[in-house]
Amino acid sequence: MSLTEQKYAPGEHPDLPPPLGEAGLIAWFRKRLFSSIGNTILTIVTGYFLYHVLSTSIFWTLTGATFVGETKADCTLGGACWLVIGDRFHQFMYGLYPKEEYWRANITFVLMIVAIAPVLFDKLPHRGLFLIFSMLFPFIAFFLLSGGLGMETVDSSDWGGLLLTLVLGVTGIVASFPIGIVLALGRRSNMPIVRTLCVCFIEFVRGVPLITILFMASNMLPLFLPDGVNFDKLLRALIGVALFSSAYMAEVIRGGLQAIPKGQFEGADAMGLSYWQSMRLIILPQALRIVIPGIVNTFIGLYKDTTLVSIIGLFDLIGIGQVAVADVKWRGLAPETYVFIALLFFISCFSMSRYSLWLENKLHTGHKR
Repeated sequence: MSLTEQKYAPGEHPDLPPPLGEAGLIAWFRKRLFSSIGNTILTIVTGYFLYHVLSTSIFWTLTGATFVGETKADCTLGGACWLVIGDRFHQFMYGLYPKEEYWRANITFVLMIVAIAPVLFDKLPHRGLFLIFSMLFPFIAFFLLSGGLGMETVDSSDWGGLLLTLVLGVTGIVASFPIGIVLALGRRSNMPIVRTLCVCFIEFVRGVPLITILFMASNMLPLFLPDGVNFDKLLRALIGVALFSSAYMAEVIRGGLQAIPKGQFEGADAMGLSYWQSMRLIILPQALRIVIPGIVNTFIGLYKDTTLVSIIGLFDLIGIGQVAVADVKWRGLAPETYVFIALLFFISCFSMSRYSLWLENKLHTGHKR
């Protein structure tokens, strides 16, 4: 019986903890932080360390930083010199994309949000129509960014910065998820040839670094193609990133499939469902719900791994940062450059993490283990 349901005689009251007033706060600090000589010393040392780190960080990033000026010589306050970010901001966002065509990239950013929204949230009005747009978005985005039909043609080698990072990350995530499901189902298949092919692909891809796959896609693949046949470098990088991530995604999903009780499979067979019907309606929804943290973790890893494309000559955020640091005008400002890049990645990855937690709570069925 809860406290609100209990009845007390006049003058009686439940035994509740005292309110945390000034005396209670002092007692809490004494119990938690100063209960012994060792705890007292550790509290003082930790407090001093945190104070030093926070005060130095605030001074470097805000109070002692320079936000207005033209050259590095204007940075005289002793903190960060954020002028390099302002001077190179358009390159951080668009790479070498023509300035007069920025409107196309901006429209693509907005349309990407519109395309992702119905995939993430299932209570949007007219969600079916938006999902159709989501499936068409990659082709619309490629048309807008590449040009044609009266628009200036922009080569994919000029794409860069956050634009290229989002193209690589979103495309890799969208492509690797269904491929990973197929590979996971193939690895658990009863057909020996299919199972062997899936196992060989997954183990081979997981056994080599992503940079090796990108290097082969960028430099080795053209050597095996007929004369006159060549793929765009960005397209080759997209294929390499998607295939690499799909192998890891397959193992995450396979873990979810193995966690499903055998009775679920037997129940689907008893209902007369076919293999694909049982997977689509019963098995996969449960398996994917179980491994949501692993799926999102793989997505976050893939998104961060897109920075490796700078090694094959694509100017993503890291590539643009390296160009900015190499500029004589802003030499020595690598900390400011990479802190800004880290902040952009943190915002993206933290957003994916928060969405993962929200989705877990939404799909929670009351049977957490």
